[in-house]
Amino acid sequence: MPDSITQSRSRAAAPDIDLDEFDRLSRAIMGNLEAVINGKTDVATLSLIVLLAEGHLLVEDVPGVGKTTLAKALARSVSASVSRIQFTPDLLPSDVTGVSIFNQQANRFEFKPGAVFANIVIADEINRASPKTQSALLECMEERQVSVDGVTHLLETPFSVVATQNPIEMEGTFALPEAQRDRFMARISMGYPDAEAELAMLHNRELQSPLDDIEAVVDREELQAMTRCAREVFVSRAVEQYVVNIAQATRRDPEVRLGVSPRATLHLVRAAKVAAALEGRDFVLPDDIDALVIPVLGHRIVPTRKSVSDHRSGVDAIEEILTRIVQATPVPLVAARSL
Repeated sequence: MPDSITQSRSRAAAPDIDLDEFDRLSRAIMGNLEAVINGKTDVATLSLIVLLAEGHLLVEDVPGVGKTTLAKALARSVSASVSRIQFTPDLLPSDVTGVSIFNQQANRFEFKPGAVFANIVIADEINRASPKTQSALLECMEERQVSVDGVTHLLETPFSVVATQNPIEMEGTFALPEAQRDRFMARISMGYPDAEAELAMLHNRELQSPLDDIEAVVDREELQAMTRCAREVFVSRAVEQYVVNIAQATRRDPEVRLGVSPRATLHLVRAAKVAAALEGRDFVLPDDIDALVIPVLGHRIVPTRKSVSDHRSGVDAIEEILTRIVQATPVPLVAARSL
């Protein structure tokens, strides 16, 4: 029996907005994020870029630096449905996607949606769950749907996964497979705050968490309108060729065992469109691409063992490789707005 569609996507759409309105709404969201993440403007900006580009975000860093706080602040800034999944070794795939339960009174099976049925899903410590449970997110993240017992259930739009993981604690964790890492549009690292930001944190959070004061500043329809506005940003053929050249270079580099996928190329362009809109431009520059290469492509590359051994870590090796590739790729000289 072919799959049937049992849930339609939300088709409600707010009127289109211009770049001025886009700027006003994005500043409101950034204000919320910067209120809880002291001294991390770049991190807040990138998380907003991923949300408006309809992507998924992987926040990777050591415990206690604000990974979950960032995810919560992003979710609370938007008036949309939010769910949080605490990934643990005993978490089952059905806990994520849902399960069909037999209703004796109605004499039929009824689908009980799992935690993934929300506009923004916080996947906390995603690498603590087993690979079987991690794989439950593959279809959700790529196709925005869930298949259970031969029936396909569509997820409402917008849909974004904000996942956190600890990159160095190995006991009781399972590394994300390449197929799942590739589905995340960008990976960011929070990093430790500087002395001034950490001092401000001690002062501001002595009595209460700044998350308590976060209120939604954008509703779901406005978020969809912002997404459509960013989607209309122009990308010249020269800039597209520049992105393709970078992607192709990662697949030929002798220090790389696995280069980036075509999906990564699409993600890089989509993220660059949002970055341009945040700067008030309706066209993408090569500089937008350069600024996003490491966060968008870095987690998809697998360096050679020799390359890793020549650096302090695999992350350092990847950043060096991508920086070298970008520097060696000719920058298009034609006008970015030229048709």
